Formats: sequence, structure tokens, C-alpha cells
Amino acid sequence: MTTLYLIRHAEAEGNLYRRIHGQYNSLITDNGYRQIAALRDRFADVPIDAVYSSDLFRTMTTARALFVPKGLPLVTRPDLREISMGQWEDYSWAGIDRREHARMALFSATSPDFRAPGGESFPEIRVRGCKAILDIAAQHPGQTVAAFAHGTLIRNTVAEFLGIPSEEMRKMGHSDNTAVTKLEIENGHVTVVYKDDNSHLSEEISTLAKQRWWNKNDQRPDVNFWFDHLDLDTQADRDYYLACRQDAWQTIYGNLDRYDGAGFLDDAYDSWKANPKSLVVAMAGSHRAGLLQLDPRRGQEAHEAYISFLYLAPEQRNNGVGIQLIGKAVSLSRPLDCDKLGLVCSEQNAHALAFYQKYGFHTIGTEAGAYGTLYRMQKDIGYTVREDLM
Repeated sequence: MTTLYLIRHAEAEGNLYRRIHGQYNSLITDNGYRQIAALRDRFADVPIDAVYSSDLFRTMTTARALFVPKGLPLVTRPDLREISMGQWEDYSWAGIDRREHARMALFSATSPDFRAPGGESFPEIRVRGCKAILDIAAQHPGQTVAAFAHGTLIRNTVAEFLGIPSEEMRKMGHSDNTAVTKLEIENGHVTVVYKDDNSHLSEEISTLAKQRWWNKNDQRPDVNFWFDHLDLDTQADRDYYLACRQDAWQTIYGNLDRYDGAGFLDDAYDSWKANPKSLVVAMAGSHRAGLLQLDPRRGQEAHEAYISFLYLAPEQRNNGVGIQLIGKAVSLSRPLDCDKLGLVCSEQNAHALAFYQKYGFHTIGTEAGAYGTLYRMQKDIGYTVREDLM
């Protein structure tokens, strides 16, 4: 008999940014590294003979919790990858739901008829996942193995082993990041000993504990942004941009002394002309909820994408949605070969400083601002394992 621990990857960008990351190669979040450390402790005294992983960064990094301390090689297999979401990859969930609501409803209902354009169906990923697990087990008779994979692949594979059809998977619940499922496999027969166990995670570092979308009993609104572009050749959008800038200045400094709206607008217009995609508005349903401005003229030689302005409407503040704007910045910047995000933040803006520090920005210098010091901050978005956080 083979004992196989099937483990979901740690919290990754898609989980935090609310973006569709099937086979998109996303990074582990800072909180995800804390989950990896907890997983390592869970398995400290559990003998493991081999470690497998999908060949995506988030699973290979999570697998370090086992293969590094146990001195084992990591074997990667593309057939352990997440479901392919085809043309939907790296779009926001809200944006796709707005554009293709009927097809998204099939996904939410775990319908066997679901398929993202150019992607995989649930029946296809079931076949792929089951074949991969049974093949790994066949190579390790009498041994104990760990396999690191992804939420939708694990859910479909375990459902197949339990005899649960696709359309009934919604009754199974969802697995937390780094949740563990234990399988016993003998002669091709699979026993699910337990599934989706996250007992090694405290509530503080659990991903599901901080999210509401999966909890039907939680009646608080779950805000997911979709993104649209501003057109600064129109007066309405120029007025909206200036209103956001003025509100941000007033909120930070308490007055409009030294506020230069015309200068802000001229700078935004120049960067927008250089790349119209660099100025986006966050939408909550049909309402404008925030603004993200990148400056394509700055930082490119150092592979840095520079955030000139990040703004949330007052009604969206303090409810955990600002990170979706950072996710959009990453999505726009990584294809441009940028491995860092940069910005400046006023010492007067304590709330923003705490927000940026929480989500991986660190201070790299200072400069003079209108009222005191501006901190130059930077966040790594390249494919480097954060050993310091594990």
C-alpha cells in the first residue's frame, strides 16, 4: 500500500488578488510563506520517501516545506497543474463574470459542461489528476509520498475517488491553502482517509478564514473589482481623475495647500498617452471604486513598474479590497519584464504605509515631499523564492 499526501499550494497571488490563475505562473504571498512554515512543522516527524509537485512556481515553492528539510529531490510533473483557464487566465473573476456570466455560472455550479475558451473541462482535469496520482503511487509501492497540486485539480480528483459527479462537487466545500488530503492506494484502489485538513494553520494565517466568497452563511458583501480604462481626452474622466486626486490630498494632509491639480493632470495625461492601459479605474459593480495610475516612463530600465497613484473611494476603504489594485498593477507590469513595483508614500499617510508594508513593500530610500518625508518603497514581483520568510 502507498500512502500519499495530496497537498494544495500555499496562498498565492490569485488567491489574494482575486484573479483567475489556473496555469498562470503566480507567486506565493508573504502570508503563504507563513503557511509553508506551518506545513513544514506539521510534517517534521512524518517519514516521506518522495516529493512530487506540479511544475508551477507556487507548488514547487510550497513543496520546499518537505523536500528541503528531508533532503529529497523534487520531481515535477505538468499533469499535476491546475485546470487550464485558457483565455481567462489572469483576468479578474469579476471582470469575467461581467463579460461571460452564463459560462461563469457553469464554473460555479461545477458543471461538466463548463470550459473556459481554450481551457479544460472538469471531466478532463479529473482524468488527468487521477492518472497522475495513480501513476505516482504505482512507482512507490509500500512507501509514503507527498504530491503538491492545486485546488481545482485536487477537488476534482478526490471527487472522482469518492464517486462524486462533477455537478455535485459544490457540496464538498473548498480546501484552504496548504490543506492536506491523505490517500491510501493499493492495487489501483484509493481510500480517502481524510481531506482538506488545515489543522496546522492558525486562523491568523488561514486564507479561507479571511475570505467570505465560499461561506454562504456570511451575509457581508464580498467586493470583487473589475477594471476599466479612463479616457483623459474626455472632460468627464478628467474631472473624475481630479476629484480622486483632490480627495486623496485632502485625506492625507487635511487641507489643499500646495495641491497642484493641473500638474497632476498634466503628468497623468503624458503617462496615459505613453500607454493608455496604464490608467485604470476599479469598478465595484456599476460604480467607480478606485483608481490605479502607472507611469510607463519611469523605472523600465531597472525592470521596475512605478505606481504614480493608487486611490480607493471612501466607501471602499478599510474593507480589504485595496490589494486588488496591487494585483492589477502586477498583472499590467509583469508582461513588460518588470520584476519590481515601486512607489512613494508620505510619512503623513500612516494607513497607506501600513497597507504597503503588509503586502510586501519595503522602504528603499526617502525624498522630500510637500509636507515632510516621502518614503520610496518597492515590492518584488519576480520569480525568486523568499527564503527569509520560510
